Amino acid sequence: MTTITTGRIRGLEEDGVAVFRGIPYARAPFGPLRLAAPVPAEPWDGVRDALAFGPRPPQPPMYPGMPAWDPADGLDCLTVNVWTPDAGGSGLPVMMWIYGGAYWVGSADRPEYDGTRLAREGVVVVTFNHRVGFEGYGHVEGAPANRALLDQVLALRWVQNNIAAFGGDPGNVTIFGESAGAGAVACLLAMPSAAGLFRRAIAQSVPGMFYTPRYAAMVTRALLGQAGGGTPYELTPEAAVEAAGLVAYGEMRGDPERWGTMAFAPTPFAPVVDGEVLPDTPWNALADGAGGDVELITGYTRDEYLLFQMMNGGAAELGPALKMLAPADAGVVYRTAHPQASDADLLVMLMSDWMFRMPSALLADAHTGPTFAYELTWAPQPELGACHGLDVPLTFGTVQGQLAGLIIGDSPHAEDMSRQFRTAWTRFAATGDPGWPAYDPVTATTHLFDVEPRDVPDPEAASRALWSEPGFPPIDA
Repeated sequence: MTTITTGRIRGLEEDGVAVFRGIPYARAPFGPLRLAAPVPAEPWDGVRDALAFGPRPPQPPMYPGMPAWDPADGLDCLTVNVWTPDAGGSGLPVMMWIYGGAYWVGSADRPEYDGTRLAREGVVVVTFNHRVGFEGYGHVEGAPANRALLDQVLALRWVQNNIAAFGGDPGNVTIFGESAGAGAVACLLAMPSAAGLFRRAIAQSVPGMFYTPRYAAMVTRALLGQAGGGTPYELTPEAAVEAAGLVAYGEMRGDPERWGTMAFAPTPFAPVVDGEVLPDTPWNALADGAGGDVELITGYTRDEYLLFQMMNGGAAELGPALKMLAPADAGVVYRTAHPQASDADLLVMLMSDWMFRMPSALLADAHTGPTFAYELTWAPQPELGACHGLDVPLTFGTVQGQLAGLIIGDSPHAEDMSRQFRTAWTRFAATGDPGWPAYDPVTATTHLFDVEPRDVPDPEAASRALWSEPGFPPIDA
């Protein structure tokens, strides 16, 4: 049993690790608190069981076969989970995970995010739910922008106030996340309200999509249109989830005249550069010194887009993608750098660069504090290569799970690759040094995760030079 600021909780021991699940850090963000900034959880009497994950936030299924979100499970979804190797100890490094999911799906109860193996490396692992989709990022006049990011800040404050009760050091917190979770990490580095709440950060495959208020408002209008009208507050969570899918796959896909670049990666929601919660894009904010006191690892997988290509049936074409997404002369640069590549190969490079690789690389360029860069080049499944999401089961050591079965298969190197990630990440959390040379924009030394890992100068030099000038400004209507 452990006592935290809101009361006493009872966890359980699993495989030598103490686990506490479903601890409220905020009140349910519905009813009078819907579309509002999060409010800290209220205290309780007696001992509260912390044995099961809290409900998921409203969302569609993440992938086929995954159970759908069910409002009958409850709406008290803002909860944290803790794995600790020494609940009675003190001073352990803390690693706080932020899940991905294109900003409109995701929850901490996914088996890939089990913190047991990381905790065995001598760190306290925290995962948590935050609002996604319309509830977290829908732009509504009169409501605070980026409510999902505000949830994350409140969860970080919960860690500051409570993690010592689990053996953790509140002065040594590392946030880490992948995909939309990495985008959130980048945002937190740029947000004044998050300053001082963490010491280190790991951003795995940072997406380049950020919206202006005008573009985000256009998405909200489209959602309301799909739902049959009304106000944002009249749009129920269930209706918002359904309408978001209709906008993404019915309106956005294939309509660049209206939706611009997002027609190539239909995503209704993204962080909004509103000037208050998020003052600027992470690249601009970090270049101006934000987050300079935080040590950062950022990187990407070599073949980010291959997973999406498989999921989408290879629908995108190189010519329109180059015209709409890439900087001028990109076609010449890609073909010169990769003269033997087919159009299909070049499309994967372009989409990988636009979606994740170059946003991550340019984040490393922009950061003024200690920085370390990596690229995952290990490709256990030839048809998927080193695809998006491959690093998640490697990070947590969950290489036998459902996601791992899809993108790793039965590779004999899976456990060794996971050990590489877990060792580097927990070493960084403890010391600020993942075990390879620091990055600077001139040499761009990058660690390659592979069966034979190595450190190389600027492995994607042609792409980095191409994308450095235009960068990733907010997407506007």
